[in-house]
Amino acid sequence: MILVNELRPGITFQYEGNIYTVLDIQHNKTAMRQMIVKVKVKNLRSGSIVEISFTGGDKVEPAMIEKKEMQYLYDSGDALVFMDTSTYDQIEIPKDRLEWELKFLKPNDNVTIVMYEGEILGITLPDKVALQIVECEPAVKGDTATNATKNATLETGLEIRVPLFIENEEMVLVTTADGKYSSRA
Repeated sequence: MILVNELRPGITFQYEGNIYTVLDIQHNKTAMRQMIVKVKVKNLRSGSIVEISFTGGDKVEPAMIEKKEMQYLYDSGDALVFMDTSTYDQIEIPKDRLEWELKFLKPNDNVTIVMYEGEILGITLPDKVALQIVECEPAVKGDTATNATKNATLETGLEIRVPLFIENEEMVLVTTADGKYSSRA
């Protein structure tokens, strides 16, 4: 058991049948009351972010999360197929659970599969991925008063804003947290 006073960002725990990872924590102690611990957490099954309040001294069950490096093979229609590169075992994850991650996945990319007691919770992407631009608006000459950008479509179908000097067929780095242009690859 883990005391809620000892929770820190990155720790995973079980609470009321769900598995959470801590994003942020606040301790509120007044002279007349017990400590209130507010924990901002991400539900690893649903992906939702909520805030849970505990009383100081409460305990939660630790959750041992298993991470496994796997390779994305292909889209089978309603699921994505991944392969363990050491044992060649294949697993399928429903497409609707990976809507955001699908915008950054290309066949043969390596990702980290997150599991809890054999249950697949999702995948973890690298911080930045290199993707090729397949369609890009032409730059408008003289339109550079301030940080000017234009629309671009990437090979995965994701649409982003890029600086004017970026052209078709170029490789760019995209941040997976917010889906924005980072730099040239």
